[in-house]
Amino acid sequence: MTMSARIREQFAAWIGSVADAIVAARSRIRLKVPIQLIETDRNMFIMRMTPKPGRSAPPECHFLLKDDETGFLALPQKWDAALRGCRLEVVLMPYRFLSRPLELPRRAGEFLEAMIRSQIDRLTPWAANEAVFGWTAPVEMSGERIQTTVIATPRAKVDPLIQLAEDWSAGSIVLFAAPDGPIATMDDQSVTARGTRLIEQHLHGALDVVRIRRVLTAVLAAAIISATLSLALSSIVGDRLDDQQNRLSRKIADRRAALRLNLAASDSSALGVLARRKHETHADVMVLEALSQILPDNTYVTELRIEKDKLQITGITQDAPSLVKLIEQSTHFTHATFFAPTTRSADDPGERFHIEAGIKPYFGLGT
Repeated sequence: MTMSARIREQFAAWIGSVADAIVAARSRIRLKVPIQLIETDRNMFIMRMTPKPGRSAPPECHFLLKDDETGFLALPQKWDAALRGCRLEVVLMPYRFLSRPLELPRRAGEFLEAMIRSQIDRLTPWAANEAVFGWTAPVEMSGERIQTTVIATPRAKVDPLIQLAEDWSAGSIVLFAAPDGPIATMDDQSVTARGTRLIEQHLHGALDVVRIRRVLTAVLAAAIISATLSLALSSIVGDRLDDQQNRLSRKIADRRAALRLNLAASDSSALGVLARRKHETHADVMVLEALSQILPDNTYVTELRIEKDKLQITGITQDAPSLVKLIEQSTHFTHATFFAPTTRSADDPGERFHIEAGIKPYFGLGT
């Protein structure tokens, strides 16, 4: 699989999960009072619900539902209205399921679903995608291990119930495997009392998921196109602004050069002489400032001389040859060299150097 195909597959899976989450959240908001469909004997079912305060509930409904019956099952009119958009909780008897104990390390409890799914084909005759399965609450054992009971049945066995719930226009269906013993009533709201939860499926969300997936894809595509156009536009505008800035900088530099030529042409005037001296003569303060920024912290200057356009410094440092390179790299100095031998005595903490360099007037960019 190529990288682009893998990216498309992961993107489609992410879009699908987001659409499923949106549909599930909407379905939970719209669900009515839960209705229980309990198997009391082999293929015998009873349907009941707990009414909201101040309202009455339809009377309990008993009927026979065989495994090979997949057609529409007619119900009283009151039940038709109650089932529409509700959460249907189906509790099935243990004879429909295959139970297998499973021991795992205690750390496996953090990702129990993945561990059980990977071993379904070993514990049962069906693969993970062919079975509906659940598990009981893990029980701690000795030796840092836990034990749970995996309960599974073929998906084909529960498809008629899911189809029946769709025919009744239920909003969702939840399947439970009943525990051994009497089955809990609607007054007992714990999942443990109902049994082991196997699967929950939202019935009227299939078309909505497709629609929401298309809408999300269109929105993301529009966002990507908008971001691409924005980046392209900003790049074009940025290039134009940079070009304008460069032209303006060149015009400023040309204007400064013209002003200097005008000043040089008026040598006889006092203003021209002062302007020429300003641009051709260095400032001692700037020389000292530049030198303080160049010299490292382990260098000490004991003597400094400035004569016209030449600088001489004497001092102590740990690495005298590196100072010449640092001074040469500065825009304020040029032709740095030793004018006396570098010495080192027992009393000095480093090498005693003697360096001289030419001073080059520098006043920043555009000068």
